[in-house]
Amino acid sequence: MTDFTRDSFLNGRITLRQPTGGFRSGLDAVMLAAAVPIGDGGELLELGAGAGAASLCVAARLPGSIIVGVEIDEGLAELANANALANNLEARVRFVAADALSLPALLKHEFAQVFSNPPFHAEDGEASPHEGRRRARQDGGRLSDWLETGLKRTVSGGTFTTIIRADRLAEALSVLPGGGITVYPLWPRAGDPAKRVIVRTRKGAHTPLTLLPGLVLHEADGQFTPETEGILRGGGSLALDKPRL
Repeated sequence: MTDFTRDSFLNGRITLRQPTGGFRSGLDAVMLAAAVPIGDGGELLELGAGAGAASLCVAARLPGSIIVGVEIDEGLAELANANALANNLEARVRFVAADALSLPALLKHEFAQVFSNPPFHAEDGEASPHEGRRRARQDGGRLSDWLETGLKRTVSGGTFTTIIRADRLAEALSVLPGGGITVYPLWPRAGDPAKRVIVRTRKGAHTPLTLLPGLVLHEADGQFTPETEGILRGGGSLALDKPRL
């Protein structure tokens, strides 16, 4: 029998049941959700939704959004739908059990916005013994496929937003188009190398790549910085646009 925890996001605006074992969403999911821009409506797509954390946080931030999340693990997709129901978001957020890299016909169309926290660990000895966690973390050499799929499913003029390991950035930029890209580093502490970067691509744009100052996550004592608290608890937006959302 699988054990679950009940976890709180956005200062309790979203509560989520997650399996004790396997992959569990946390800071990365909230940061990804905070990077999804306020759009002009239309349906949003999440590739690799897990138990639903990122999609539900996006729904809490963007009250008019309609979101479909894709998750290959049928049990997690079922749990994500239960989480949507528990948060009274089932009318706007639904989850489908499917392979994000081989979408069913009903999802093979373009979405106003696409976002994803894809598997981004290479086969470098970091593999988890837990099958679900390993599948969610290890990319099997297919990070480029996740990025290409996300961009393909994005409508012209829409955005594809993803969070990846910072040391995979060069690989990501080699796959994504040359224009319309914004890179937003997440620094563990001031002066430390970034471990994560958020990459947003506006499909069809020809503007030069923009490297933003990013966000320092922790103070020297390990506490979250006020800016990070504003994202994690206040449900604020990351400043990938001017002016700040």
